[in-house]
Amino acid sequence: MSFQATAAHSSRITKPRRKSAVAALGLKRTTSLPSAASSKRRSLPNDTTTPFDDDEELDDTGVIASLSDDLNFRDVPQYMEYIRNRMFSDMPEKAGMNSTRIAEVLDFRRRLPPFVTVAHIDALSTSSTRIEREIAELARAGILRRVTIPNRGVGAAAVGDGIASVREWQNLVQSHAELPEDLKEKYITAMNTNPISTSIPGTTFTSPQLSALVTFGFLTSASNYPSHTSLFASPGASSLLAVSTSGSRHAAGSLDAVGGTQATQHIHGGTSLSGSRPSVAAQYNFSLPNMGTHIKLLVDARNHLLTLLKKTKHREMPLDVLRERWDGNVAAHDIKAERKKLRGEFAGVLPGRTKKWKTFYGMRFEWVLEECLGAGLVELFETGSVGRAVRAIS
Repeated sequence: MSFQATAAHSSRITKPRRKSAVAALGLKRTTSLPSAASSKRRSLPNDTTTPFDDDEELDDTGVIASLSDDLNFRDVPQYMEYIRNRMFSDMPEKAGMNSTRIAEVLDFRRRLPPFVTVAHIDALSTSSTRIEREIAELARAGILRRVTIPNRGVGAAAVGDGIASVREWQNLVQSHAELPEDLKEKYITAMNTNPISTSIPGTTFTSPQLSALVTFGFLTSASNYPSHTSLFASPGASSLLAVSTSGSRHAAGSLDAVGGTQATQHIHGGTSLSGSRPSVAAQYNFSLPNMGTHIKLLVDARNHLLTLLKKTKHREMPLDVLRERWDGNVAAHDIKAERKKLRGEFAGVLPGRTKKWKTFYGMRFEWVLEECLGAGLVELFETGSVGRAVRAIS
């Protein structure tokens, strides 16, 4: 029998192929399509972020999504603890900030008042009516206290309408080193005597005492606010509108339920009883130290989230894309970045260089989204294709 070697038989002998860099990373080769090239952001098969074009209009199934189904808290104090504990992200290992800046960030967080907006609680709860009723009951019991900074928005969008724990509030008073002991006791007595009122007559304290309490942030003058209107955060909400909405957001029988200090401007033909200059006879609002810092941070964060949405053609984008842009696109999604990750090197933008950390001290995306949802500035909706999406409605 003769044996012949032919090309067909020799072709069975194959050499092992060298794995390409793409295969070594466990990625599949993809052919670029004209439609993919026009996209503003490319994604790899392992990229969990939804590809999105700013000119794209998302599908809307007609189902309005809600955050209230994800939580099941028993009472308002649980909501407050949950909200306050989740306001900021943990400090990343490679933050791109020196020790001085890290100390500034941590000190800024520590000095914020123990304050939670009612709008934020409404975003997480199933019934705003039930929440309002419970807040009124806990206020009468001396457990919670309503905080109202006037002319900081109207209705649900008011950033100056919130609550705080009475125990934490009074601890701040007692631990304040520059307040005299007799003034501390007098202030706490005034709080306990007026548990459901957000304001108090200036005659409760002497002029030097009023000056000290205002200086350290425990009182604010109700007559020192300008009267121009704004969308939701700037000073100067319409006093008529404040009167019309006060009855549904404050406890029955309190001064605030009939419009508070704003009501006197209409009873007396548009002239406030307290006059234009702060005095002992004027009304003062109970407040917490650094409330102005907290409100400014909240206003800027709301504005920034709305700006991100309004940069798109239809003022909407998938939830994952919006989260990535709030975080400053710190995660890189290309082959070079994947190679760096395999070598243990950092790939992407350092967090300390993003607006999230430079301006908002590491505020979580979920936290500011809840604020905007509760304030009625945005809405969640189901797309049926890319999951939940966010739309600006203001």
